[in-house]
Amino acid sequence: MTGSETVRRKLTGVSCELGFPKMAAPLSVEVEFGGGAELLFNGVKKHQVTLPGQEEPWDIRNLLVWIKKNLLKERPELFIQGDSVRPGILVLINDADWELLGELDYQLQDQDSVLFISTLHGG
Repeated sequence: MTGSETVRRKLTGVSCELGFPKMAAPLSVEVEFGGGAELLFNGVKKHQVTLPGQEEPWDIRNLLVWIKKNLLKERPELFIQGDSVRPGILVLINDADWELLGELDYQLQDQDSVLFISTLHGG
């Protein structure tokens, strides 16, 4: 083993022993809005987004913060309430009701599809 290999192995071992946090890789996620919710996002229904790498895994709670900061264009009170979506907005993750998947705690995976459908309509 050469000196540089020894140093590299020692450094790798040290970083693991010291518990340096691992960064989660960026995720590519499709975010879609329907039932009128798209009007809050400049009328754009589908967004292919890349979520940046971060120390903790991306979950729906983090995604909502990201959406509010990066995609939501007007009247956030019609989409967000507290740290969740407003009542009357259905959330489907890969075509499954988010209530079956842990709601805000669902950990996003690369290539997931998240659909927000407003059931609130004027009349």
